Amino acid sequence: MGGAVSAGEDNDELIDNLKEAQYIRTELVEQAFRAIDRADYYLEEFKDNAYKDLAWKHGNIHLSAPCIYSEVMEALDLQPGLSFLNLGSGTGYLSSMVGLILGPFGVNHGVELHSDVIEYAKQKLDFFIKTSDSFDKFEFCEPSFVTGNCLEISPDCTQYDRVYCGAGVQKEHEDYMKSLLKVGGILVMPLEEKLTKITRTGPSAWETKKILAVSFAPLIQPNHADSGKSRLVHLPPVAVRSLQDLARIAIRGTIKKIIHQETMSKTGNGLKNPPRFKRRRVRRRHMETIVFLDKEVLASRISNPSDDNNNSEDIEDERREEEETKPPELKPDPPVNFLREKVLSLPLPDPLKYYLLYYREK
Repeated sequence: MGGAVSAGEDNDELIDNLKEAQYIRTELVEQAFRAIDRADYYLEEFKDNAYKDLAWKHGNIHLSAPCIYSEVMEALDLQPGLSFLNLGSGTGYLSSMVGLILGPFGVNHGVELHSDVIEYAKQKLDFFIKTSDSFDKFEFCEPSFVTGNCLEISPDCTQYDRVYCGAGVQKEHEDYMKSLLKVGGILVMPLEEKLTKITRTGPSAWETKKILAVSFAPLIQPNHADSGKSRLVHLPPVAVRSLQDLARIAIRGTIKKIIHQETMSKTGNGLKNPPRFKRRRVRRRHMETIVFLDKEVLASRISNPSDDNNNSEDIEDERREEEETKPPELKPDPPVNFLREKVLSLPLPDPLKYYLLYYREK
C-alpha cells in the first residue's frame, strides 16, 4: 500500500512530498516526521527504499507506507498530555513520532504480537534517544511496549484518549476496539478496507468518518489450541513521574527557554544584509536600415564589422559579472545542539550534566 507521492532523496524530501500532496497538513505532524528519519527503522540492506512511499515488510517486521502514517497522525489529532495506545506497534516508528507530540506528561503504550519485533522496536528506540539530535528539541513521551495479542487486552485496563490499530479489523471486533476509548477520544483503524476515524462523543455515542481506501493484513485471531485459555495482555500501569525526573524536565525546559530568548535577542537586533542590486546593462543592438531608391524600398541590415565581436564581448562581460556577484556556494554548517552545549557549560558535576542529557552518546 502506498506510492501516492514521489520518492525522496532523503527524509526531508519525503516529508516535502507528503506536504505537497496534502497528506501532512499540520505543523505538529510535520515536525514529528522530520525529527525521526524513516531509514533508521529499516534493516541496513533495505535502506535504499526508505524514502519511497511504500510499505515494507521483512519477516515479522513491518512498516506502513508514509502516506498512511501521515493520514493516521493527522486523524488522531494529537495533543500534549494525552494517552495513546498503538495496537500492532511493530517497529515503534509511529509510537516514537507520537511520543514527540505527547510530551513528558503523556502516556504512550504499544501492544505487539511478535516478541522479536518488540526487541527490534526497543533497539530502535534506544538508538533514537542516544544518537539523534532531534531528541533534545522535544520533550519526549517514551513508548512502552508489551508482547501479546491486542484482541486479548485485560478488561480492567484503563481507557485511552487515542487508539490506533495497524492491522485490518473485522466488523465483529469493532465494538471491542471502541471499548478501549475514553469519551471524547479518537480511534483510527482499517475497517472494511477503509481507514476509519471514530470519535467517541458520549458513553454510547459515536461519530464515524471514512478517510481513505486501504489494504491491511487482517488482525491475527487468538490461538487457544495449546492451553484452551485466554492469555490476557496487561498494559503498563500509568506511573507517576519521580521528583528527580520532574526536576530534569523542568531544568531542561528552562534551559530551552533561555536559548530561545538568546536567539531572539541576537536575530532581533541584528542588521540584515542590504539587498544586492545588479547594475543594469544596456546591450548594443544591430540596427536595421531602410533605404529609399526612387520608388523602390530596400531594407538592408547595415552592420559594423565589430558588432558581432562587441556582442559576444557584452555577453562574456555579463557572464563574468554574474559570476563575481553570485555568492559562493557554501556547505551548510552541521546543526548545533544548543541544549547539549549549554548543559555541558554549566558549573555542575559531570554526573549531573550527563543525567540532564539522558546519558546520551552524542
